[in-house]
Amino acid sequence: MESEVILTTERLRLRKLTPDDLPLLEKSLCDARVMYAYEHGFSRDEALEWLERQLSRYSSDGCGLWGVERLSDGAFLGQCGITMQPLYDTLVPEIGYVFDDEYWGLGYATEAAKACKKYGFEVMGAAELFSIIRGNNLPSIKVAERNGMTPRRRSSVTRLLLIPHQKYFWRGTPNKICFYVS
Repeated sequence: MESEVILTTERLRLRKLTPDDLPLLEKSLCDARVMYAYEHGFSRDEALEWLERQLSRYSSDGCGLWGVERLSDGAFLGQCGITMQPLYDTLVPEIGYVFDDEYWGLGYATEAAKACKKYGFEVMGAAELFSIIRGNNLPSIKVAERNGMTPRRRSSVTRLLLIPHQKYFWRGTPNKICFYVS
């Protein structure tokens, strides 16, 4: 199934996921090492629910997590995008990312997250962008920091787990970034 390309970077293509992507998503979502911030690897049913949630977000929110492919060979690396997430009494746009572990440490998550930040401000017209990250997820914190975000606040309430999270955010223009840590 052909998928709509949302944006491209020097090395990456971010595109809408399709139902055909489930086997690609299972590689990372069902891997406990990759999903340690969620405290478990997903089951096949949970991966399917995750995919269906992204497909629904495209219609309801105009955004979601997108599949990330390497331009040079079309390899599926993982996901990155903007999702609307509850934060206290409101919904906020969050830059999120999940990459297969074989692609960790190669700069792909940072490159994709930076492109999503630009997309959020320039295309979506967001006033601020967040990354909500579990406090012990140091690689994701580093990605947020390389994306120009700074810690803002700590919280122990999340939509999935009652665990400490950091919320990183960027407020204002793309030239001024803050990052919100919970």
